[in-house]
Amino acid sequence: MKAKVAIALVVLAALAAPGFARADTVTDWNRTMVAGLEAAHIAPQPSSRIGAIVQTSVFDAVNGIGRRYVSYRVEPAAARGASRTAAAANAAYTALVALIPTEQPLFDQQLAATMAEISDNPSEPGQSVRRGLDWGKTVATAILAWRANDGLTAVLPPYVPGTAPGDWQPTPPLFGPPLFRQFATMTPWALTSPSQFPLPGPPSLTSAHWTNDLAEVQAVGSIGSTVRTPWQTETAIFWQSDTPAAAWNRVADDLADSHEATLTQNARLLALTNIALADAIIANFNAKNTYNFWRPVTAIRATSDPTWTPLLVTPSFQEYPSAHATVSAAPAAVLSAFYGNDTSFTVTAAGLPGIERSFTTFSSAVQQVEDARVWAGFHYRFSVEDGAVLGTEIGDYVSETLLRPLHRRGI
Repeated sequence: MKAKVAIALVVLAALAAPGFARADTVTDWNRTMVAGLEAAHIAPQPSSRIGAIVQTSVFDAVNGIGRRYVSYRVEPAAARGASRTAAAANAAYTALVALIPTEQPLFDQQLAATMAEISDNPSEPGQSVRRGLDWGKTVATAILAWRANDGLTAVLPPYVPGTAPGDWQPTPPLFGPPLFRQFATMTPWALTSPSQFPLPGPPSLTSAHWTNDLAEVQAVGSIGSTVRTPWQTETAIFWQSDTPAAAWNRVADDLADSHEATLTQNARLLALTNIALADAIIANFNAKNTYNFWRPVTAIRATSDPTWTPLLVTPSFQEYPSAHATVSAAPAAVLSAFYGNDTSFTVTAAGLPGIERSFTTFSSAVQQVEDARVWAGFHYRFSVEDGAVLGTEIGDYVSETLLRPLHRRGI
């Protein structure tokens, strides 16, 4: 328990530190969500689902008071005069406590900090704040109930590996079955189906395309590669040291804090970003399970070098397409729709404190993710390229179809 409280105090101290960029309660709670995800060591796949639940709850709570955009799920029904700030805080708090209960001390601390900001007497905060708190809880409870049967806990039949060249096989060192298969058929957030945007699939194993891409990852992705530079090695480790949900939410928060926007506009930005992340995972795992393609470590050991080992440990699920490329391109497309592709930002990773990567365009960041997955020895070039295309299609679709303005002015 002491460790949990210590984490909470560190996060709150950072939020209050002089010079720390702050836009509003929405981004404060998004940072708290990221801190909770990382403290609980939640894997990338469920992290994306949690992010979408939390941020759609916050958006519908804020937007439901003085509606400016089309709602995501919960139609406006807040009591008159309800506080948007209180609604945002309690929507996030309610969802986070339900989804990451081990980190409740962190969430309790952040709620207390929010209440202290919006009320001189948090124990008697006044009617507006009480109405906002009630509305935020109502919205989050409704979205949690809706997602309760979305397929996360589906029980699937045992996986039976194929035996033909190209079939995915369990990879070292654990040699376990593919993880997170249930995400392939999970209920999407925006997409009409997990397979809405089809992919071409891996190239033929007799093609020059396959031969060239296999040779590339064999040369630059080996643990003992003599052609991969130290910077490339660090970059491969950098993009593996944190979840895409954490990395891209921090980028979104920083951008929101550096641009003038309303509470509702920032709630919309973070909702769209996290919806794109969540649907990118679903679509990606649908494709992974459809094509069931083998990893470089399997292909190389089977065809040319039985001792070949990648730089980093290969994730335990199918290769095609690259998940990280997909799940980076999707939020990058959303953020590009808000700020333009030619936007400067910095990515940090919790697993590598003090190391960061800065960019002047979203497309260059996605390109670096593509490269990093090849340098790590996880993926072929065609897999990261197709993954990035898939993620971009999803991000564009989310931006163009959801949470649209109701009026041209006053948003």
